[in-house]
Amino acid sequence: MKLSVVIPVMNEEENIPPLFDAVKEALRDIDYELIMVDDGSSDATVQRMKEQADERTKIIVLNRNFGQTTAMAAGIEEAKGELIATLDGDLQNDPADIPMMIEKLEKEGWDLVAGRRKKRQDGMFLRKIPSKIANAIIRRSTGVYLHDYGCTLKVFKRDVAKNLGLYGELHRFIPVLAKMYGAKITEVDVRHHPRIHGESKYGIGRTFRVISDLLLMLFMQKYKTKPMHLFGTLGVPMLGIGLLIDAYMFVLKLFGENIGQRPLLILGVMLTLGGIQLITTGFIAELIMRTYFESQNKKPYTVKEVYVGKAKAVDEEKDQAST
Repeated sequence: MKLSVVIPVMNEEENIPPLFDAVKEALRDIDYELIMVDDGSSDATVQRMKEQADERTKIIVLNRNFGQTTAMAAGIEEAKGELIATLDGDLQNDPADIPMMIEKLEKEGWDLVAGRRKKRQDGMFLRKIPSKIANAIIRRSTGVYLHDYGCTLKVFKRDVAKNLGLYGELHRFIPVLAKMYGAKITEVDVRHHPRIHGESKYGIGRTFRVISDLLLMLFMQKYKTKPMHLFGTLGVPMLGIGLLIDAYMFVLKLFGENIGQRPLLILGVMLTLGGIQLITTGFIAELIMRTYFESQNKKPYTVKEVYVGKAKAVDEEKDQAST
């Protein structure tokens, strides 16, 4: 199968019929499957999907709302295609952009082609401005230079999509996860339509969740396989400074000075305890990391290709002997 299209939806009953029509029209010349993942809808979304489903459609109904990232991961897990495309179910993404993205991926040798909403049809103050700020922060902090991390419309090679490791609400950071896997990433301008039916599931309140997830991404990107480098780098200097202060205060005490009310004593004790805690946290994180990889027989690296050369030297010796 050429393509698997994964669409997570929640409470989109009015959008389902036109969404199915748009996918069929856009992909009529491609061998594809459509995987719809219902993320705990409380309306008639599931019923509408069943009414529209054909032989190309697979519907996955989750037993409650787990969030877009989990729904997307469930769909990707079921995907059988050589390529996997993801898009929102609110009709703001246009399935007609998928063939163009596939062509770019195949002709130019990319592993992931991400959409960039050229003329975004969302509110300025509650959606566009916070999104621009968040995108700029993510670009600078992760070193993955895309302009629109929030666009769900993406096309992946199968191996990239299957190895993203989507948990929590990390769908916004798919390009970063793909880069950590070793994927070659680019972006293209795609169409973006205003929402006609239903209500947006996003709001300004997600800002703090994005910041928290960004901190997690930075940790995973730089210290996932070497957490002691983070905790040890912070803990050893703290411990050293704390011990020096404690030693100094001890000497003052030996000379008869009253150190019980000295703020420096409190600082020395806090730095010493904080340094010990950071270092021991690093040890624990190292053990957890090793358990994560070894218990599941995982490797902290990915192999793109294994090439076995032919024994040319032996063949050449035989040719020379025969002559």
